[in-house]
Amino acid sequence: MVKNKSWFTLVSLILILSTVLAGCGGKGNGEAGAGNGNGNAGKSSETKELTFMYRGGTDEQKAYTEVVKKFEADHPGVKVKMVVTAADQYATKLKAAITGNKVPDVFYFESGDLKAYVNSGILMNLTPYLNNNDDIHLDNIWKYGVDLYRYDGDVAGQGDIYGMPKDVGPFALGYNKTMFEKEGIPLPDNDVPMTWDEFIEVNKKLTKDTNGDGKIDQYGTGFNVNWVLQSLVWSNGADWIDETKTKVTIDDPKFAEALQFFADMQNVHKITPSAEDAQTLDTYQRWMKGELAFFPVGPWDMSTYEGLPFEYDLMPYPAGSTGQSATWIGSLGIGVSEKTKYPEEAVALVNYLTASKEGMEMLVNAKVQIPNLIDMAEEWAADTSTKPANKQEFLDIVGEYGRVLPGHYTYNAEWYNLFFTDIQPVLDGKITAAEYVKQEQPKMQKLLDKAIEQEQKSKKK
Repeated sequence: MVKNKSWFTLVSLILILSTVLAGCGGKGNGEAGAGNGNGNAGKSSETKELTFMYRGGTDEQKAYTEVVKKFEADHPGVKVKMVVTAADQYATKLKAAITGNKVPDVFYFESGDLKAYVNSGILMNLTPYLNNNDDIHLDNIWKYGVDLYRYDGDVAGQGDIYGMPKDVGPFALGYNKTMFEKEGIPLPDNDVPMTWDEFIEVNKKLTKDTNGDGKIDQYGTGFNVNWVLQSLVWSNGADWIDETKTKVTIDDPKFAEALQFFADMQNVHKITPSAEDAQTLDTYQRWMKGELAFFPVGPWDMSTYEGLPFEYDLMPYPAGSTGQSATWIGSLGIGVSEKTKYPEEAVALVNYLTASKEGMEMLVNAKVQIPNLIDMAEEWAADTSTKPANKQEFLDIVGEYGRVLPGHYTYNAEWYNLFFTDIQPVLDGKITAAEYVKQEQPKMQKLLDKAIEQEQKSKKK
């Protein structure tokens, strides 16, 4: 009996000591006390409140509110305070929160900010939590999306994971299917891109005065140079930056050719509304009214486009001299503050929003994104009864030929953003594309050199 009592005492002491040590375990680098990231490791009556800062339109806000409610129901004792910000104000408000040392527990961030946020100790390393979670299967999530948030301290795209992809946003090209059928023009091929010449010819057929008043009522295109020029440049074999990510390459003649093609759509071919026409009705409004044949479509548009007064579908962007279609993929990461009081619960929320079947089904059904889970995405794309029928185009962009925007590769994107700041004279036909790229390259290179220097300094901290 005495022997048994001693054994009981010894076991009790071990348990008490283990509890104390567990309580002392730091969350800092996630090497200890990582748990499984489900947020259920500690059963406590304490209500744990997380702050989740995000951005999005009305439909996205509604969808995310419902998913967070479901998360709270599935995680008793955890409450989420949602802080939503308009898209154009989000970056400013997040940086203000960081400066004020009030970083939200969970928040959206741009992949281009990854290195700076990791080097500054703002983002928590999620890798230990993901590796210890049997419910997370990274091989069933788009590799492109996961790799955007990897960083090994030197190179982005490899190493530990500091965020999970909120989504992947393939920037596809849409077309007004009803307009094609009305004009008796064969529908675009889902797999073979048009050449630039073919694209111009189809646009000319679709640009017309429909009521005989002498004014154009229906146009072929209405592209924004900030978001469509990438497709033309890349498909023509050029780029903004070289493979070493240290040299601005817009002075490549192939680059200038693509930019000139863009400007000529308005100034030479007259297939897109002029700046004067756009003042009365912008191209987005014309697309929504059924007065444009071609317009970009992102997954975030699907809920809004359910109400279009015409049928639409997706196609590859027209291809330049390479013969290969090209476009970009956007994404936002969802990360966790390095200083969060509740790391396991915060990671659990991230996982629920990005990698759980429950959360993903709710977001996809709300038509605000494509599935992050590959098996779910393939099933979703195979259903051609819902709009757009050619959803496979979204998956092809993500899985095969989509690219990240050039500013992602560098410590900041100031050099890349400068390109679009002064571009209006080219679009108006006042200077040629060749003249523009020649004058802009040195300015952009100077900013890129500065970004490289800033990155080197940040690593020394």
